[in-house]
Amino acid sequence: MKNILLIIPYGSVGGMERLALTFYNHYKKQGYKVKTVKLIKLKSDIINFGNDEYHLSKKDLSSFNVVNRFLFYLNSPLRIRRIIKKERFTHSISFGDMANIFSSLTCTKEFKIGSIHSFKSIELVSNSYFHKLTKLGYKTTYKNFDKVVCISKAIKEDLLEKCGFKFPEKLEVIYNPHDIEKIESLSNEPLKNTHEEELFSKKSVLFIGRLSLEKSPWHLIKAFHDVVYSHDANLIFIGDGDKMVSEHINKLIIQYNLKDRVFFLGRKSNPFKYLKKADVLALSSHYEGTPNVIVEAIAVGTPVVASYCTDGIIELMSLTKHIVKDENVIVEAGIVTPNLYKGTLGIPADNSFIPEEKKLSEALQKIISDKNFKINLKTERAQLLKKFDVNSISKQYVTPINNTTNAI
Repeated sequence: MKNILLIIPYGSVGGMERLALTFYNHYKKQGYKVKTVKLIKLKSDIINFGNDEYHLSKKDLSSFNVVNRFLFYLNSPLRIRRIIKKERFTHSISFGDMANIFSSLTCTKEFKIGSIHSFKSIELVSNSYFHKLTKLGYKTTYKNFDKVVCISKAIKEDLLEKCGFKFPEKLEVIYNPHDIEKIESLSNEPLKNTHEEELFSKKSVLFIGRLSLEKSPWHLIKAFHDVVYSHDANLIFIGDGDKMVSEHINKLIIQYNLKDRVFFLGRKSNPFKYLKKADVLALSSHYEGTPNVIVEAIAVGTPVVASYCTDGIIELMSLTKHIVKDENVIVEAGIVTPNLYKGTLGIPADNSFIPEEKKLSEALQKIISDKNFKINLKTERAQLLKKFDVNSISKQYVTPINNTTNAI
């Protein structure tokens, strides 16, 4: 009998947390003992695990001073070690850099699985203390994992070629699993109230995710500014996030006179019902891994417009290989637009329009004007979703690597 511990950073509605919930539900159905450790548990958590949940802090890291943050980093591996020993876990799966670092330092003997979910050569460009610690781990403590899962081929290549990852034999590409039947079922729930129904009665562009620097939602606001000249449309955000990002995009909304066209619904425990109602899902990220929300959009039949922030976008949205440079590329799941990243992360000092935002706007307008995108997605849906089957992926996670078939 497998006893599995899932180690996650937060309990928000982010991609890693939803992924952990998918694993939790599936492994429980298989009869395994499954528990979770949240590094940070907040009152606003959307994803919870009841009696199967531990936590290390009820305060967000942003509220820690330097000393308390250092002590948190120092003590967390020891606390996770005690939980592993107490519960006698046979397997652990950690999600994201912080959980990976802590897990790699527990000195425990369970089958230890780490996971990488984004393009690290971009994410770790700053020299913050934690980023330095993460990069050091790629050369040292990651040797303690039995397996490190990369959720796309592009992420694996990036780790080896640009991040100095020293243990290639530990890496395995496994796409994120999705419970497609459950997503479909949840997507059929009615919207909450008349206001929400009215929002989606117009042409609707939907963003789901954390309002963060890497998601760079200001590009989407600027692109949408052009959309409203020719379409009676709403831009709807589901999720919350970085205060600086929220303040910046709200200034843009006022600057472009979009207050009656852009709406923030906050966190939602069931984002799928909104996703199904939308005409298009939009991502304007500077970097990503393989965003779960794209697979979820495909599952409910909503076309996607996404910037070419990594090859992983193509892996999700198309059945064939494409390189996106200066022009939009139509694929089976929607449209991929040119990369918006210009070499620096952070709130932009200059709000001038860039050509890539114009291309993003053109893609949004094309999809909300043409029903054939939804028709084509319905035709290709089964083939696009084939590699995300939760049954096969959940087994692959807890199976030792066969390095004879683990080439890039």
